[in-house]
Amino acid sequence: MTTTQDGTQDGIDTPRLELPLPAQLVAGVWSAPAEQLDLILEDAFLGTQLGAAAATSAADVERVAAAAQVAYESGAWVRMSPAARADVLDQVADALEGEVPRLAALEAFATGVPVTQTSIVGMIVPGAFRLVAQTLRDGVLLEHHQGMSGNGVEVHRLPLGPALCLVPWNAPAPMAAHKIASSLAAGCPTILKPSEYAPYATTELARIVAGVLAEAGLGSGVDAGTFQLVQGGPGVGGSLVSDPRVRAVSFTGGLPGGRAIAAACAADFTATQLELGGNNPLVVLPDADPADAARAAVDLLTTLNGQWCRALGRLVVPAEIADEIVSLALDRLADLRVGDPLDPATELGPLVHSVHLGRVHAELEAKVAVGGVTCTSTSVPEQGHFLAPTLLTGVPAAEAQHEIFGPVATVHAYNTLDEALELANGTPYGLEGYVLGADTDQAMAFARQVRAGEVKVNGSTIMSLHLMTPRPAWGLSGLGEEGTVETIRIFTGARVVGVEGGFALHGR
Repeated sequence: MTTTQDGTQDGIDTPRLELPLPAQLVAGVWSAPAEQLDLILEDAFLGTQLGAAAATSAADVERVAAAAQVAYESGAWVRMSPAARADVLDQVADALEGEVPRLAALEAFATGVPVTQTSIVGMIVPGAFRLVAQTLRDGVLLEHHQGMSGNGVEVHRLPLGPALCLVPWNAPAPMAAHKIASSLAAGCPTILKPSEYAPYATTELARIVAGVLAEAGLGSGVDAGTFQLVQGGPGVGGSLVSDPRVRAVSFTGGLPGGRAIAAACAADFTATQLELGGNNPLVVLPDADPADAARAAVDLLTTLNGQWCRALGRLVVPAEIADEIVSLALDRLADLRVGDPLDPATELGPLVHSVHLGRVHAELEAKVAVGGVTCTSTSVPEQGHFLAPTLLTGVPAAEAQHEIFGPVATVHAYNTLDEALELANGTPYGLEGYVLGADTDQAMAFARQVRAGEVKVNGSTIMSLHLMTPRPAWGLSGLGEEGTVETIRIFTGARVVGVEGGFALHGR
């Protein structure tokens, strides 16, 4: 169970899947991380233990930062033209295409999300590299304007410096692909840290990316810091976030972690992009079909087992059909096929880890303590980290402010549209919103008033409305905008160059 310098690994044998050992890539050399965390990784379906999570040592973290700085100051990747970088990123996409089934299986095993869902989301992995490659060719890093004197003015978007990409555990490989494809497209030497809870697919993704870069001549010497991988928990991430050599940080995760990162980045004015989740409303308008409302609610409640930042947090329904919608939703929940996330027939799997399962149970108990009534209908196995999807009625809106990050949502009845809008906007978060109604124009008019970065009308998929629109975060949902163009630009600074053709007012 070791990792060799070329990145090949012995595996961890489990009853259902061979897992790669978590590995690190430091200054061009693959190795096993030297330290372990106080966290035991688990098989989410069986509930069995797999061994301690790995962590990169402080000495190796220092080597990572130093190698990234050398690559930024002298490396070929920073100096390479956007078109040439695009060609390499397309090669990464080519190498990843055939690996999607393997990555999807590793994601399903680690997160508990059914493999049918991780396979769909897994197409983001090669797609992210293809999309940024095309965006580079379309000129995202260079703009041309005409100055007051008629001379040309250029806006060059240049890499800020070493970039750090911090990835959560719920869809780690797709999010890692989006972040590192964007930072590499910007020209930044890139450091990737996956979540300690789900390192497997991200480690394999990094191995493939590093292999392509090495073939392009970017794996040794001053270029060894072009792309690196570290493992560990908040301590490892925090050390790199606080390192003044790191000039841009992209983080997806929880609010406490986001606040800590924002504070650390403020000290050195490090560019920061944060997506921190949401307590997202689904507003059912009075003219909506109750069956459609129930279907949308169940989709949003159970996609990724409820472990995603755009999941349903609050179901806002007309008082006169509230009971009917809840009843229809429970009928649908009762029919879910629950089981092994690696089984293509499974529609609902376990939560990621016993630690997270305990957190969700604690949230449920807190909601019941303030008047919540649990409504469930899904039979789940006793083994593993399963939780029956739950709708909670009777919870005061003031007690439903924060996301639970599991298949749990509160239900809030309203009598007027003004009340519905107040409920929809009655949270400090603002990531995603959903509106359902038969009259599309009326639903759109309501959606325009929902305080969230993206608001979907009559839809409940996991995908964004458009590949080229931003994915903003309002309030406690984050800082800065994600998106095809926006994420690339997080890692860049603008340099404006042009011939002015004029002189000072009082010059002679």
